[in-house]
Amino acid sequence: MVDETGLDEHLADLAAEGRRSAVPMAAEQIRVLGDRRRRRKRAAQVSGGVLLAAAVAVGGVSLVLPGPGPAPSATEPTPSRSAPAFVPPTPAPGEEYAGEIGYVYNATVLADGVRVTVQQLRTERGSAVPTGVVHEVTLSPQTPVEVEQAAGGKPGDTRLEELVDRLRGGPRWVFVLDYDGEGRVQSLREAFWLTAE
Repeated sequence: MVDETGLDEHLADLAAEGRRSAVPMAAEQIRVLGDRRRRRKRAAQVSGGVLLAAAVAVGGVSLVLPGPGPAPSATEPTPSRSAPAFVPPTPAPGEEYAGEIGYVYNATVLADGVRVTVQQLRTERGSAVPTGVVHEVTLSPQTPVEVEQAAGGKPGDTRLEELVDRLRGGPRWVFVLDYDGEGRVQSLREAFWLTAE
């Protein structure tokens, strides 16, 4: 009787192990990516002020700002001569990436990648406000992008090459661009939690 009970437990353990190994690897990766996306979203919501502090440190932005300016037009903005030059953000000690928030638009397919225009924004009480810095960056078509509103409200991961048509027009979609320690963009994350002014 004791042997049968041990056998039943052993068979139950084997069945459980079989069910665990039957889960496809893709499903596990999707869960890991989803968990990573949720952690980044929470971290971005909690540390929205960190990006403002980085903009102050890097760009010398004044902490005394006038009231909100006019909403950006649908046409391509032209950088003013007095606007600070773009300096790629650098990761803080112990961090893998540093983020820049901005409208990403005017996507053009080139032979060696996709060129986009970035109109830099800063966060102010949950709203995105233009800083006056506009620059262009050429990215790999395979650059990973986390989207939600740009994908019809369904969160997911995609590649930049799949969003070129949506990013061809004027400023509409706000993204966080993740820069590595060498100033290269490694990924984009849609900043759907911000209200663009």
